[in-house]
Amino acid sequence: MPLLEETTVPREHPPTLPVVIIGNGPSGICLSYLLSGYKPYLDPATVHPNPVLYRKLQETKHLPITEQDLEYLSEGLEGRSGNPVAVLFDTLLHPNADFGYEFPPVLQWRRDKQQHVPHLVLGRATPGGAWHAMEGSMLTISLGIWMELPGINYRDLTSNGKRRGVTNDRATPEEISSYYRNYVKLMGLKKNFVDNIYVTSVQKLFRGHEEEGLENGYGGKVDVVLGDGGKAVYEGSEGDRVGVDGGGGGGLWEVRGYQRVQGDTHVPFCLFSENVVLATGASDSPVHLGVEGEDLPFVFHCISALGLAVSRRKLGPNSDPVLIVGAGLSAADAVLCACNNNISVLHAFRKHTDDPGLIFKQLPKTLYPEYHKVYHMMCSQTHITTKTAATSATGGLPSMAASVCSKMCSKPQHAKTSVVTGGGPVLFPDYTSFPEHCVVSFQPDMKCVLQGSNSLKAFKISMALVLIGTYPNLFFLKDQGQYLGLDPTKPISCKQNPMDVHPYTFECTKEPGLFAMGPLVGDNFVRFLKGGALGIASCLLKRLKKKGKLIADGGGGERGGDFI
Repeated sequence: MPLLEETTVPREHPPTLPVVIIGNGPSGICLSYLLSGYKPYLDPATVHPNPVLYRKLQETKHLPITEQDLEYLSEGLEGRSGNPVAVLFDTLLHPNADFGYEFPPVLQWRRDKQQHVPHLVLGRATPGGAWHAMEGSMLTISLGIWMELPGINYRDLTSNGKRRGVTNDRATPEEISSYYRNYVKLMGLKKNFVDNIYVTSVQKLFRGHEEEGLENGYGGKVDVVLGDGGKAVYEGSEGDRVGVDGGGGGGLWEVRGYQRVQGDTHVPFCLFSENVVLATGASDSPVHLGVEGEDLPFVFHCISALGLAVSRRKLGPNSDPVLIVGAGLSAADAVLCACNNNISVLHAFRKHTDDPGLIFKQLPKTLYPEYHKVYHMMCSQTHITTKTAATSATGGLPSMAASVCSKMCSKPQHAKTSVVTGGGPVLFPDYTSFPEHCVVSFQPDMKCVLQGSNSLKAFKISMALVLIGTYPNLFFLKDQGQYLGLDPTKPISCKQNPMDVHPYTFECTKEPGLFAMGPLVGDNFVRFLKGGALGIASCLLKRLKKKGKLIADGGGGERGGDFI
């Protein structure tokens, strides 16, 4: 998509904001809620089941959680997130959820308009982020109530408060995206959101440029067209003028990009911000194997390609098998999709089926029967190497792969005739798993070569799905943000190399005034990414209050009551 020339961006009066949030998924929505004057207090009508935490909460019950010592409150808590504030906020919203209980939250939300922090949330689509692009009929991993945001019960918006059974208490992406879209409207946050925005550059300004921008005043105006035809406007005043130190003591940030309006028209913009929050998620760029033939037209890196092929009847029971690479939930979804349509499956993954790191071992069987069905097949319907189906894996791999193809591809071992091991009934006879295998190459004649511990195997396939994870696309940052990771020599990755942030403020250790949350810091589940919003909001509210930058009656809002 072509960009307008950077020289066309107007520079006369670049507006300055206290906070700009990049990403309008649940992370950005929750943070916008906390920055809009909504404050969490201990509900006097509730008792937290953790007596130590409850005692701590009682000590300062007159203060909102955002003004308390999050490190003190988080101390000693354990949960499924590596971020202590995420565990804290989760147990306040869903006490003892990991033990199967559904206790009510111990928080009471109050609206304090004098604690409103002016901010904009920039998103590529309508609020909800990547949830709008997901297949609408699948079920989420998390329960629906774990996907909800503070202030509005998920069931109240989606099912009139009715439970749908243990398994069906999980939600569909369609329901979740609708919930987030309606949440923004009902909580009066819409004025903070700007849709159809593509950020192309985020950079720290040098001192000379900072002063030049500030010469133009903090009283500039943000005037960006909203998707509903209205405008998001923030207009500062002379009293809002900031010093060169900015929000975190490190200067101002310049945010550039463009907004798509009226079809293909691109309107460029430039903003100054004291603080920038990265809430972009981590599903932009699929991870590639980096093997020969991965760019061939029958190799895909998203599950939607399988659904499209099925709907167009390009795949069916008589097709050559589909190769699915990966041992995560996306790969499991692809296996289920293929099996439900009677399509043969070859399932290759690097780990052993007993590996404790497999996600299936962390999912209760009662809640996730379909994933445990896939895991059972992974364990029990494994391929057995035969004399005709193996070649010694010694020597150079490219030449060996060609040799295997020439010897085997005339009569490839089809999944329907594969030998399987393990006890119990065969759940889907046209499924064969290949534990501890990796892909060596894809060939133009629709063949793939797999390598096991001591053999190479070749198969003719109809399509390949490589579902081994994703990377965030941080092209708008210097060095694509790699220098911000725990290991600055590697790309940012949710699991292998998250961003290095302060554990209680989520501020990047290498960039004052730059914050990250959600998958970028290792929190993949909505249930835990809300902790990032708490940590960031607490930090910014304390910092701006100290500088006298909080806006009295800055947000107004459709919901004027003190209690929600």
